[in-house]
Amino acid sequence: MQTMKWFHELRKLKYGYSKVLYVRQLTFSCSDSNAARVPRCQIACYSRCSMAFNRTLEVPPKLIHPWQSFSTMASTILVQARDPAKLSEELQNALDEHRLSDAWNLHEQHMNMEGFPRKSVVNKLLATFAESLELQWLDRAYDLVEKAINEHKQNLLERDTLIYLALCLARYGLPVNAGTILRKLVETEQFPPVAAWAAILVYMSQTSAGAYLAAELVLEIGFMYQDGRVDPRKKINEHLISMKPNTTTVNIALVGCLLFGTNRKAEQILEMIPRIGVKTDATLLTMMGHLYERNGRRDELKKLNRYIDEALDLSDSQFREFYNCLLSCHLKFGDLECASRMVLEMLQKAKKAQNSLGKSTFMFDVMKIDKIESQESLTHEKSNDAESSTLIGTQILTYEDFCGDRKFLRLEAETKEVLKTLIMKFQTRLELITTEYGVLQPTETIFVKLVKAFLESNKIKELVEFLAKVQKDDSPVSPDSSPLVQVINTCISLKWLDRAHDLLDEARLCGVKTGSSVYSSLLKAYCKENRSAEVKSLLKDARKAGVQLDASSYEAMIESHVVGKDTQGALYLFKEMKEAKLDKLGQQEFDNLVSGCVGSGEAKLMAKLLQEIKDGQTIDCGVHDWNNVIHFFCRKRLMQDAEKALKKMRSLGHAPNAQTFHSLVTGYAAVGGKYTEVTELWGEMKVLCFYHGMKFDQELLDSVLYTFVRGGFFIRANEVVQMMEKGKMFVDKYKYRTLFLKYHKTFCKGKAPKVQTESQLNRREAALTFKKWVGLF
Repeated sequence: MQTMKWFHELRKLKYGYSKVLYVRQLTFSCSDSNAARVPRCQIACYSRCSMAFNRTLEVPPKLIHPWQSFSTMASTILVQARDPAKLSEELQNALDEHRLSDAWNLHEQHMNMEGFPRKSVVNKLLATFAESLELQWLDRAYDLVEKAINEHKQNLLERDTLIYLALCLARYGLPVNAGTILRKLVETEQFPPVAAWAAILVYMSQTSAGAYLAAELVLEIGFMYQDGRVDPRKKINEHLISMKPNTTTVNIALVGCLLFGTNRKAEQILEMIPRIGVKTDATLLTMMGHLYERNGRRDELKKLNRYIDEALDLSDSQFREFYNCLLSCHLKFGDLECASRMVLEMLQKAKKAQNSLGKSTFMFDVMKIDKIESQESLTHEKSNDAESSTLIGTQILTYEDFCGDRKFLRLEAETKEVLKTLIMKFQTRLELITTEYGVLQPTETIFVKLVKAFLESNKIKELVEFLAKVQKDDSPVSPDSSPLVQVINTCISLKWLDRAHDLLDEARLCGVKTGSSVYSSLLKAYCKENRSAEVKSLLKDARKAGVQLDASSYEAMIESHVVGKDTQGALYLFKEMKEAKLDKLGQQEFDNLVSGCVGSGEAKLMAKLLQEIKDGQTIDCGVHDWNNVIHFFCRKRLMQDAEKALKKMRSLGHAPNAQTFHSLVTGYAAVGGKYTEVTELWGEMKVLCFYHGMKFDQELLDSVLYTFVRGGFFIRANEVVQMMEKGKMFVDKYKYRTLFLKYHKTFCKGKAPKVQTESQLNRREAALTFKKWVGLF
């Protein structure tokens, strides 16, 4: 007690100067039990006099403590005072010399002495740390921003500094931190110009979490401008209008969604476009086509077809992409008539273009398209060069150049270049259509998919008619290598002998020549399975068609008769073969055809068809139709009709998928107050997941979680959070923290009631758990 009393008297003593504080650093032996009770500190010396701060201070003799006589006592250590202004000057010098470690240490000393430095020093510190593009300093800069906002010191942070920091965070691959800074800028009404935050979005969209967050940001910012809420004629709204989403930001968000499969989030952006008045361009039209195809919106895709045909600035590749989407959508819905009609029209136009009259007709278009293609190839080379150097972590504008470009023109140009690279990444996918001299032409892939769809739906007659027209419009080939023959040989290889026989019958009725090799191969397959009745029928059909079988076919039939102990029939066939004077050269025709399909460098139709049938999965076309019906009712908020449609869908044997439940959940959320119905859907979804292996995607679980948090169903919300974290899905905690504070700010505040039911206790614990998860503790 005497030691502590001595120390406090020492602090209160006024000796010569006003507000002088004496300090000693006392060191005691380890055996002294009272040593830990004596403070060890550094002090600053403050004086109202004009004397120097480095003056050595002496302690009066009456205050000398008796412990100083100990042999273990160290000599007195005097500490000079530190001037905050001088410390701030040293901090700026360290930043100028890029001594970041020293700058951070000086900043911490300043924080311990007087808190945050002045505004210019803080912003210079943030800009220098951001410009380093190193994780350590980027994290510290972000932590410093968070600390300033939490301590209500956001007036120290300049808008341009925060934009630059968010851009560097996005480039380094920290999209969540970059998005948080953008949201803070909007909250504090330091509205970033659209050219600036579009650059941040385009770097965020290179990762799955960043692309999802970029779409959320476009929706959140776009919501402020819906239905003319901001009057552009008022001068006070000038800065707010400068932040309004434009075509570039929408394209960035859509491309990110397409790259990482968040298609329904992208569809929400499409629904927002007319409400905020965003103009469409060629890229946006193409992205719309891709999204409608993925979400199965065939009616919207047909409406978009008119705008595509009338668009003047559409390039050859964009035109091809749209028709690729339209054709794929027809296949998805099982509309083989429309799909086959599109393919035949392409073949007819391609044949017309090959004629001299057709060439003169297409000459102007070809010259125009060649010019566009040359520009595209140049763009493709540039995008490859940009892609070869990693986008994240490349050379960035210095903060000085960033601030000098007041209209963000350089940043806007950089954004467009990176966007082109993202689009090139997205375009590397399976193509159903190609172009040659500016004319659309179907690829072998679309033939394979069409043939497979015809066979699965057992539309044999339509398939033969389609293949006959293809053979007529396409380049002439021999009957033994025609598309129809290759399809029949594929069926034989898959042991679909009845379908192969049906195809042969339909071809004979339609007058399509098939050659002898296909009869021979089917006959051998029948003989191998000892199907004598089919062998006789096929042999009869071959004779009617005037087809002469080869020696290997006769040998197979003779062997089959011998195995069946039909000696007379075997002798008759042997006699017929001798009279025909057949050789054995034709027996390898089919084998050569198959080996050519598999072994050649070109991907032949038969080999591709075999692979597609073996690897491909059967598509339930009815699910897409019913999903469109349910989606229509949910958009119109006719939830009772949507429920009836769901029951009808199940009664017809179609299993609902994630898209079905997403439409229902968003529909109930739009109506408002339908939390019980969403809870019932959630229970059904868990059953489907456990027993039938239904897979939940991020968009579905996010919509369910939003509805539960909005309604205060925190027990169910925690279940969804656990499922999302188990699936390693991105969860936007900032959004749910804001949602909790908006609707449940006063919930679980103060002490818990003394009397609670078990359900009330569980709900309170679940709410506290969720509150802790979003970071409100």
